[in-house]
Amino acid sequence: MEKIKTTHRRPTQDHSNATSKNHYDMVVFCHLRWQFVYQRPQHLISRMSKNMKILLIEEPIGKDPELGSANLIEVSDTLHVLQPRTNTIEEIADILPEFLTDNKIKYGWFYSPAFVALLPSFEFEAVIHDCMDELSLFKGAPVQLLEQEKYLLSNCDIVFTGGKSLYESKRKHHKNVFCFPSSVDQQHFAKAQNGIAIPSDIASIKGPIAGYFGVIDERIDLDLIAETADSNPDISFVMIGPLAKIHQDDLPRRTNIHYLGMKSYEVLPAYLKAFSVALMPFALNDATKFISPTKTLEYMAAGKPIISTAITDVVRDYSHCVHIVADEKQFTSALKSAIYNTDAIALNSNYEQILRKTSWDETVEKMAFLITKTVLS
Repeated sequence: MEKIKTTHRRPTQDHSNATSKNHYDMVVFCHLRWQFVYQRPQHLISRMSKNMKILLIEEPIGKDPELGSANLIEVSDTLHVLQPRTNTIEEIADILPEFLTDNKIKYGWFYSPAFVALLPSFEFEAVIHDCMDELSLFKGAPVQLLEQEKYLLSNCDIVFTGGKSLYESKRKHHKNVFCFPSSVDQQHFAKAQNGIAIPSDIASIKGPIAGYFGVIDERIDLDLIAETADSNPDISFVMIGPLAKIHQDDLPRRTNIHYLGMKSYEVLPAYLKAFSVALMPFALNDATKFISPTKTLEYMAAGKPIISTAITDVVRDYSHCVHIVADEKQFTSALKSAIYNTDAIALNSNYEQILRKTSWDETVEKMAFLITKTVLS
């Protein structure tokens, strides 16, 4: 784990004190908390920070005069995360002078269109939109998000998408769109295939284990999990990850369903080692219409049989080596096949062919090339 230092900045009237400010090469605007689930933004931005200094700005966490205007998290010397203590995104503009030497920044990188109100506060050489999800379709999405995205697309220079379905959607609205499906740190998740110890909280659960890790929210088909657990009392279903936009009371409770909470990215391979089969039990709804799950490749790197519902990008790219299911009967049949009849040699051969074509390092290198090309053109 990277050592993270957090400081609280109190409001100051003297913005001329440059010793407390930084010059950044890129400012990233992100709707996801850096210290939440480790996913696409963390993979990409941490790698980019090896070649440039980056400030990542999160959504506001609310005003608190006693704690100052923001938390500044120093992930590394070249990557800082700003948690604004404001009530709105618009108010972030008022505190920016405390943290920036000037507003002339080479790159502006947007994960969420909700930050477009801050565009006039900067002079960017290039604006990038890395569209990892169709946020307007998520539960509780603000109604203005679609208009904000239109504004962002009309003012950005290049668009990256986190999957093919998103690419097909966004290419209709921008002339410079490139598809970069989420990749994988293969070496990290391959640890699940070696001698690492299985954590005690999952080691105590009776196998075989059908496991999932990731955010547990409206995208998960909890009814399907409950029905399949009822039909397979000899199989333990393990759900690893934080809840978002749903409550504990929404979770199905069965003696063979286990919720282990959020685990750090560092220990996920150890939990994967305990899985007999890895799950992607997504509901087919608006929130999953365009997703391209990062965990697909992470499960593959761990060498685990995979069962998924019919997510478009999964069916299109991986149906030859992933069990695709639509209901409890198909889920149960896939479980029996994946757990008891898996041809490990053929499975790993398919996985290796897929994994050798991608890495986060390669993704960052290709993105950097395209950004430079865009700026120079």
